[in-house]
Amino acid sequence: MESVQKKLSWSEASRSYLKPQVLRMLFLGFSAGLPLALIFGTLSLWLNEAGVDKSTVTFFSWAALGYSFKFIWAPLVDKLPLPFVTRALGRRRGWLLFAQLGIISAICIMANINPGTGEEIHLTMIAMGAVMLGFSSATQDIVIDAYRIETGTVKLQPMMSSMYMAGYRVGMIVAGAGALYLASYWGSTADAYQYNAWRNTYLTMAACALVGVVTTLVIREPDKIVTESHYTNQDYLRFFALFLFAAIAFVLFFLKTSSISQEATSTLSAWFANDVLASVVVEGIRLICAGTVALVITWLLLKAGAANKEMVKEAYIAPITDFFNRYSLKTAVILLLLIGFYRISDIVMGVIANIFYQDMGYSKVEIANASKAFGFLMIIVGGFLGGVLALRIGVMRLLFVGALLASATNVLFMLLAEAGYSPWMLYFVIAADNLSGGIALSAFIAFLSGLTSVSFTAMQYAIFSSLMTLLPKILGGYSGAISTVVGYSNFFMITALLGLPVLLLVWLASRHLSIDGRIKEE
Repeated sequence: MESVQKKLSWSEASRSYLKPQVLRMLFLGFSAGLPLALIFGTLSLWLNEAGVDKSTVTFFSWAALGYSFKFIWAPLVDKLPLPFVTRALGRRRGWLLFAQLGIISAICIMANINPGTGEEIHLTMIAMGAVMLGFSSATQDIVIDAYRIETGTVKLQPMMSSMYMAGYRVGMIVAGAGALYLASYWGSTADAYQYNAWRNTYLTMAACALVGVVTTLVIREPDKIVTESHYTNQDYLRFFALFLFAAIAFVLFFLKTSSISQEATSTLSAWFANDVLASVVVEGIRLICAGTVALVITWLLLKAGAANKEMVKEAYIAPITDFFNRYSLKTAVILLLLIGFYRISDIVMGVIANIFYQDMGYSKVEIANASKAFGFLMIIVGGFLGGVLALRIGVMRLLFVGALLASATNVLFMLLAEAGYSPWMLYFVIAADNLSGGIALSAFIAFLSGLTSVSFTAMQYAIFSSLMTLLPKILGGYSGAISTVVGYSNFFMITALLGLPVLLLVWLASRHLSIDGRIKEE
């Protein structure tokens, strides 16, 4: 069978970027990349300028946990037709438009809330807007990932992944460096916070999100998408209601246990003599309990006949069963561990990066020039290089190189912390970090695409990409508290060490796949 890594000449590999199905990923990537910076880096700088405590700022990164739990509602994207929209645009394009309109609405909501008033209600409201943005953006990602896999051959996936990442980074640079330039231009600084500057900035970002809407209206629906079913509209509504009740149960449990978790954290803090560890343990238990409650509610409703059991089984159980059927249990576990830990080093570090630069004395314009504009160029170069190398040397070998580089570049951040304010070293570290990150991420996306069955595209890829970010983002929420306790240098060393076990997982995965580091086409 043909493999993703069939060896091509350098010119043949490079010409693959000109194919239409590859080029369209540039614009879809832009649409996907724009919201992320508005939840992470740009939002953290806005909140920091508004006088919000650093530990609270990094907790806002949890607003993007929708990316890590998107597999829960991915079956809705596959199974549930949207009234009028699906008939007019098709299953994938209809959901794309729905998610993109949600993104624009969420950005506008955040723009019209001032977090600098000191009132808790305003922080809560902007957090809700950020959660809505994360949910809508994660939904868009589900559809784009499925669209990419369904419109391109396995052979083209590395190229499509690289082009997607290029567009993704363009979106991030617009919402990152572009937003910082705009906020500075309109008069907001670390010493003189101006809410209107950030309001205008976020409204401008909402206008930029229209690129995704236009793209969705122009592109064609995938030819090989499997959407036909024998289910009725009532089945779809009952399926949605089941999901909605489970989600409400999860949220209510989380809200009702807030005071209990605070008391438990205080008690454990005294026992452990470590506030961060106590908070991690309590919130972890709270998350598991909330998930258990949601599962019990779902089970009881299914027993009562609230939804079509066969439909639920087809949506949630069949994709998981398919994955384990295609791989042995041992291989499947190794692959899942690799997916869950591969990006832990760079994501945990990335949550605190902008605040770190600001604390080192760099202005927003300097951060934008180095981390966003220059870093953008480096990661684009790394992404295109990664796409070609994936075809030349194989995805698994490139995954190993990427994991090694991710840990090594975090050590460079430790040296940057020791050096203090040093613009030339900042550029050097950012160049190394983004170049290696681009190489690793393009290989990783191709790797995940190769593991996905076209029969369960949205659900399986959503599980993989959710697992990829779940643990790193949970730990990233504590990055502000951890860096405050141990200092930036020790924090970056910890993130570098977190990446070392990944090397073993890549090696084990390549051995157990028994295909010379290649992922075969189904």
